Amino acid sequence: MKKFFSDFKAFALKGNIIDMAVGVVIGGAFGKIVSSLVADIISPLISLATGKVTLTDLKWVINPAVTDAAGNITQAETALTYGNFLQSIIDFLIIAFSIFVVIRLMMKAQEKMESLTKKEKEEEKKEEAPAEEKEEETELAILKEIRDLMKKE
Repeated sequence: MKKFFSDFKAFALKGNIIDMAVGVVIGGAFGKIVSSLVADIISPLISLATGKVTLTDLKWVINPAVTDAAGNITQAETALTYGNFLQSIIDFLIIAFSIFVVIRLMMKAQEKMESLTKKEKEEEKKEEAPAEEKEEETELAILKEIRDLMKKE
């Protein structure tokens, strides 16, 4: 049993798990912000443009409500509330676009880093190549000098 809990502790405290948990919490908070943006700012603007009260009030009534003589509802209406669905679609599109932008920026930054790393490696190779050539030239010059000295003797 101790091994089970120690294995679980090692698993739960790994960096990736903690990073993922932080991402889920931040994602939940971001989702609430986007939902508020849509419900409190975008939907009223759409309602203003369409002349409806709110986006969530959009519905298709299949069976109207049944009322008695006193005006009390005896049977609730049956309706497809597609306004809620539209609001959820707008939420999704904003979140998806935001994630796309963040991922795209991260990929551009990663490409730049890889490009810089590649350039640095190429520059190092260029610097190493002349040093090797100079070393070979120096060896060749010394060998020629030795040859010339041997010819004189």
